[in-house]
Amino acid sequence: MDDARRRVPRTDAVLADPRLAGALERLGRATVKSAVAAAQQRCRDATISPADVVPAVLAALPARATGLRPVINATGVLLHTNLGRAPLSDAARDAILTAAGTVDVELDLATGRRARRGRSALTALAGAICDAEAVHVVNNNAAALVLAATALAADREIVISRGELVEIGDGFRLPDLLTSTGARLREVGTTNRTGRADYLEAIGPRTAMVLKVHPSNFVVSGFTSTVPVSELAGIGVPVVVDVGSGLLAPHAAIPDEPDVASALRAGADLVTASGDKLLGGPQAGLIAGRADLVEALRRHPLARALRVDKLTLAALEATLTGPRTPTAQALQATTASLLQRATALAARLTDRGIDAHAVPTRAAVGGGGAPGVQLASGGVSVPPDLADPLLAGDPAVLGRLTDGRCVLDLFAVPSTGDDALGEAVLAAANRSAGLGRA
Repeated sequence: MDDARRRVPRTDAVLADPRLAGALERLGRATVKSAVAAAQQRCRDATISPADVVPAVLAALPARATGLRPVINATGVLLHTNLGRAPLSDAARDAILTAAGTVDVELDLATGRRARRGRSALTALAGAICDAEAVHVVNNNAAALVLAATALAADREIVISRGELVEIGDGFRLPDLLTSTGARLREVGTTNRTGRADYLEAIGPRTAMVLKVHPSNFVVSGFTSTVPVSELAGIGVPVVVDVGSGLLAPHAAIPDEPDVASALRAGADLVTASGDKLLGGPQAGLIAGRADLVEALRRHPLARALRVDKLTLAALEATLTGPRTPTAQALQATTASLLQRATALAARLTDRGIDAHAVPTRAAVGGGGAPGVQLASGGVSVPPDLADPLLAGDPAVLGRLTDGRCVLDLFAVPSTGDDALGEAVLAAANRSAGLGRA
């Protein structure tokens, strides 16, 4: 009798096969060896032949050494939190590759002495926020608020409007975040209306600061009132403003979105913002304002636990000093140009036998920015049965189902990505047809 085990190719022989050389270099020996063992077992079980072991290994191996998969964002939501928010510019990606090696992140090469960490990135941030006396960077905006509350208000009071006690996502609530630092909250006003007198009445000897938070993921309308930063300036305690979405200066496409420069000019003592939202950079918490307050935060022991790594510093600097980010380009795109792209892409798909046509759409900023604001856009409508095959591709494509169709909105797709989107749709159609035949 033929023993199937004798026909299974040896592990060393399979690993030495030239067809696996690229996978070994890309993924490492341990990952490839695990796939080899699985294929050998299939051979023992007689589900594949010995000649099929190497092809089975190649088919089972991942395309890259990470579980993350690239996705074309055709949802019409520019800063999609589930997709990692802002895509980085080519300049930021190049900067990350440079920083991935050995770099002078904390060394002055001219003197050979230790230097301030990330000084060039901080210089770039200070240059972008000229109204700030000083700046600092931590790992996200929630960390910036935690650091401010810890350094300035531990065992003291933070005065905040009830209408700004927001939930920031995934069940995390701002009040819980702030009180975890040892600070106590003094809530003023009501959910829909807060006046300057409410703040004045609440401020006392235990007050450490007044905090204003932009409710960036919802809108309250109707019988409402809030107090602008300008009316809180000089109130007797530091005024800290969380503008949330990371807009450094006013933007014509979203004129009502608060920004760092305007808050500082209005009299804010400290402003915090996100780096991976409207700024279009990596995840980071940006802190700007009075030099003494920024220094108090920078020298606090907690700052060490919240500091960013060299990759973030490099990407942030390139975002601030480099060419327009994909986020900025998307916000500046005209509706006519988006519809023109959609028409061209739909025509290409129609020529290949796909039921596709251009449609006007409504896009959104997302990521906790410009809540309720709809931006005119354009997209391509394809059959709904392509939605799942599109998600299975590499890159995957995430659109949205609207009126019984799968709509691929181009708002968050760079103009250079139309060809890749078209190829992904064609590949999905082929997969769908294959499943149909099966």
